[in-house]
Amino acid sequence: MRLIAGLCRLLGLDAASAVSGAVWRTLGPFNRRHRRALANLAQAFPEKTPAERERIARAAWENLGRTMAEGFLLDRLLALPDRFDDRAVPVFAAARAEGRGLVAVSAHYGNWELGAKSVVEAGFRPMAVYRAVENPHVDALVRTVREPLYPGGLVSKGPEAPRKLIGHARSGEAVVIMADLRDGNGVEVPFFGRPSRSTPFPAIVARLLDAPLIAGRVVRTKGARFEMLCERIEVARTGDRDADVLATTAAVTALFERWIRERPEQWMWSMGRWR
Repeated sequence: MRLIAGLCRLLGLDAASAVSGAVWRTLGPFNRRHRRALANLAQAFPEKTPAERERIARAAWENLGRTMAEGFLLDRLLALPDRFDDRAVPVFAAARAEGRGLVAVSAHYGNWELGAKSVVEAGFRPMAVYRAVENPHVDALVRTVREPLYPGGLVSKGPEAPRKLIGHARSGEAVVIMADLRDGNGVEVPFFGRPSRSTPFPAIVARLLDAPLIAGRVVRTKGARFEMLCERIEVARTGDRDADVLATTAAVTALFERWIRERPEQWMWSMGRWR
């Protein structure tokens, strides 16, 4: 992993992104998850031809490869403001002015590693939860790369993570949650016309703390250049807690679906989202 990171830094941002993208685009179809990606695409886009779905899947592998390489060069990328058309900062800044905590959600879309950039520039100190890597050396490397974007801290996924995130949001700060993964213990909502279990945690926290809920995405426009966009999601607040959480979670998932339909090649189709 350190060798790959070193090679990326030696190549430089644009070359590393392009080379890694090309390698992943070439080798991705040989991965067993490619079949899962094609099966997911067939369910999501039955109107497309097999060739069209194959093209989307290969482009998604390229995006994943580019994102991996760019992840080792986040410090250089963040030092180049001309690489970003950031339209999300004003929305997050308006939420900051409300004087409450913020729940920000995102999906594995474009270069999602950069998603917290706009939140930080709006004046928040975001905290996020991540899945620790088994190898402690790789885990330390991943944390070192990501930590500058999360001045509020990175919390390893586990039983204590929800309490820490809620406490951070209660203090008036932001929590960032990747909300497009399948959650076996989550609530069932429609996603591309199929029931899928999604995490209710963002809706629970936003409702509990009366905090704004904002979904952000980092759109890859060309190579290692990006457009930062976000949308505020209405949090259902009635007398029925469970119904509110379900409705808000469904709204988050529906927004993700709309974004993915716009640029399907920028989402990670290889994940086990439906079972």
